[in-house]
Amino acid sequence: MRPTPALAAGGRTVANLLSTTEWMLPSPASQVHTIAVLPSHSPTPRHELAFSNLTTSLGNGGGGGGKGGESGSARFHVVRDDFLHPLANGNKARKLDALLPLLRRHGTTDLVRSLTTVLPAFGVSFSDMLVIFTVPVAGYVRGLPERPCRSCRSSLVSAVHCAEWGIRPHILLRGEQLDVPTGHNLISLMFGNVTYASRSVYAKRDEMLYEHATKVAGSNGTVMWADDIIAEDLVVDEDTTGGNCSRRVMIVKEGAGSVQALLGVMRLVDYLSGLTLFGQDEKVHIVVDSGTGTTAVGLALGAWRVTAIMLADTLERYRQQEKSLVSDFEKLYPGNFLGMVENDTHGSIVQWVERFSPRRFGKVLDGEISMCRQVAQQTGILLDPVYTLAAWEQAVDLCRRDSETKVVMIHTGGTLGLFGLAQRYSPQFTTDEQS
Repeated sequence: MRPTPALAAGGRTVANLLSTTEWMLPSPASQVHTIAVLPSHSPTPRHELAFSNLTTSLGNGGGGGGKGGESGSARFHVVRDDFLHPLANGNKARKLDALLPLLRRHGTTDLVRSLTTVLPAFGVSFSDMLVIFTVPVAGYVRGLPERPCRSCRSSLVSAVHCAEWGIRPHILLRGEQLDVPTGHNLISLMFGNVTYASRSVYAKRDEMLYEHATKVAGSNGTVMWADDIIAEDLVVDEDTTGGNCSRRVMIVKEGAGSVQALLGVMRLVDYLSGLTLFGQDEKVHIVVDSGTGTTAVGLALGAWRVTAIMLADTLERYRQQEKSLVSDFEKLYPGNFLGMVENDTHGSIVQWVERFSPRRFGKVLDGEISMCRQVAQQTGILLDPVYTLAAWEQAVDLCRRDSETKVVMIHTGGTLGLFGLAQRYSPQFTTDEQS
């Protein structure tokens, strides 16, 4: 394991930084399950491997124990961040962990956010959508099923946690409402205030964001940009904002708050490093699926080796994102991190890799839903074929090739996306397809 990175300024360590941060989640704790990888004894050749969940209780630190044919088998560990919250869990909750308290300390009552991400299956971009804080939900074309996308999870997680913290989330989408909302779309509608915007209105994004935020704020309200407050100490006393009726509307542009998002992920690594399972002398290799890459960078800043499966962009773009995040982090928390770069990642703190079966973002290949069903039935862990299955496949491969390293998969949540997938790929969810 790499040494804990230290901030040169004042000799502060990451642990010191995290200890002074206010958090959304009451605890960084997450269950850790141990999975054995076994030869498959299925009469059909569909699945070459079988899996067994060795975890018997949380008290053993997720170490588990082998029995029978499981003894001596390859194994890896799964951090169950899908258990963080009944609805709003996974890495999206981790990213809000430090950001939401910061915004509330500034007296925020409402939040506004825009996002750009690709939705190749429709041949359009989510830049065609505007989101009032929560990120867009999928399936915005009337009559079409909800589509799987990380942005849909963002909308759900943001809406739920904002509502829990007394902040009003407003979701403004380009397009028309689904005839039958389900999954992420449905939950976002329940927790957020949804409005739809035309393409012409969205063309001038910043102007549109500010105009809508101004309407939300009203004549006596205030509109703020998150970019302006994250790097400044402009804390508002909550007691002084709770008594008046004026709204303080925060606009969170695309990419804004990413540095704060890193802190929540680093907090997770700090927690895991304290578990007996991942002692100081252990070689730990973290595996995570990557949409924007923010989670992977946060994990790497926490100190361990990280392999991230690229799902939505090119290697060059992921490396650019990594460089930008690390640079912004050092600007916000001045100092030089020591010992951060692994020699085998070509100057990068993250090892970015392609999925074993590359495809355009959001596409599901034959057999992948069946694999998710197999994993669920054999281990009790629910995966989705767009994101977490990619990390699962990588973790299985790594633990079979390197028995000396403890491979750890971060379960990034998002299983509500299966509702949309069941509409899109309904034949693969029938009983006839079960093995």
